[in-house]
Amino acid sequence: MRTLETPRLILRPLTPEDFEDYAAMLADPDVGRFLSAEGSMSREDSWRNLALFLGHQQIQGFSNFAVVEKDTECFVGRVGPWQPLGWPGLELGWCLARRFWGRGYATEAASMALRYCFDDLGAAEVVSLVGVGNTRSARVAERIGHQYRGDIDLRGVRCHDYGQARPT
Repeated sequence: MRTLETPRLILRPLTPEDFEDYAAMLADPDVGRFLSAEGSMSREDSWRNLALFLGHQQIQGFSNFAVVEKDTECFVGRVGPWQPLGWPGLELGWCLARRFWGRGYATEAASMALRYCFDDLGAAEVVSLVGVGNTRSARVAERIGHQYRGDIDLRGVRCHDYGQARPT
């Protein structure tokens, strides 16, 4: 997995060294409410979640990227593709620490990661599964060109299914 750059961000592979920032991000109830039934993640659950993405990288050859602010080198969050066994497609997901919300970083990072999915991974289609009520993520999905395609139940969670085919 290579490193990608946008005007303001670096997208690089997640590493175990990202754990402290990652755990702090997922401990915030405003961040975790659409990622966990509890509304935030404990350090232990955050560790397992990071390990999930690192393991996905080993098995699939791709995973979410760490998003880092170029100017400050601060960990902003994660963005990128993943497709675990039984998933309804190659999903592009994102999660940013709350202090970085409202700056356009999610859209900037997701746009770059979407190009990676099409150009590097050769995806014919990319989906984003957005928790019902997560209007911020729904707007990001629309800004990167995804179309709303209906709702699905994914492992007991109701999600809005957004997606788009490879541009021609």
